[in-house]
Amino acid sequence: MDTIFSDNLKKFRQQKNLTQEQVAEILSVSVHTVSRWECNTTSPDVAMLPQIAKLYCVTIDDFFKKTTAAYENYAQRLSSVYEATRRPEDFIAADFEFKKMMNAGSCSAEDFRCYGILHHFMMRYCIDKAVNLFDKVLEQGEEAGRITYWRTKHQKMSLYAETGRAQENIDEALTIVNNDLENPEAWMCLIAAFQYSGDMDKAYEWFLKALPKFPDNAGLYVFGGNVCKSLKRYEEAFQYWRKSLELDSEMHDARYSMGFCYEELGEYDKAYEMWLWIARDLEKDGCEIEKQFPLELAEKCRAILSE
Repeated sequence: MDTIFSDNLKKFRQQKNLTQEQVAEILSVSVHTVSRWECNTTSPDVAMLPQIAKLYCVTIDDFFKKTTAAYENYAQRLSSVYEATRRPEDFIAADFEFKKMMNAGSCSAEDFRCYGILHHFMMRYCIDKAVNLFDKVLEQGEEAGRITYWRTKHQKMSLYAETGRAQENIDEALTIVNNDLENPEAWMCLIAAFQYSGDMDKAYEWFLKALPKFPDNAGLYVFGGNVCKSLKRYEEAFQYWRKSLELDSEMHDARYSMGFCYEELGEYDKAYEMWLWIARDLEKDGCEIEKQFPLELAEKCRAILSE
């Protein structure tokens, strides 16, 4: 007779340092019932298995495995499942259990360690997934849509910079510029590559090289303004952002940059007006969801001004 199930019931109970009496009380059954389960005389009702599994911090599948162990808690068990499968749904299940423990204030140091590992592995999954999806767009070239293609290019560069691959951005961007000197988007990618790497002097140098080639490109002036802001050349930054808006009054990127710069300079009244302007413009275009962000920024500035 196969006794794997009953043997595991007993093993898991003992690993959790529970007596049959304690298990019986928790599950609202008799001690005799628990004993018969472990002796393989009878089996628990199928509907009760999730409750027993949670008590012993295992999954239902674990009851039928020859080699498995109980964990300190159910969250740790689910975390180990995710480490093995790397499936997003298993991450969500473990994350939910850890959050419940944190809300209850019952997390141990080991729990925090396991929870950190859980997010570490999920981070790697998300990075790889993001790169894969960006590459699907980039493989299509500008046939994916010119704006979509270049926005994706910048987003991938940002991700690379955040994960220690900034030099790859620079090398690739230099190659693109050298192969397509008349494409302003290529130059902006190179400027961004140096920005993401933290080399603002190089970014500024390449912006100045690009400016006489593309004096009527509104986007280029936004990049130039952002670089100048990082270099604390504030007057010059505002000069470039305003020039961008002269060329394209719908260039919200310039207005966002101006708003954040006003905040950095402590000019919250000007920042407040800028956030409201952006929100009103987005509302005019029917962007009800998008307008919430500048409204939140405006409210923060208003709160500071009223202190």
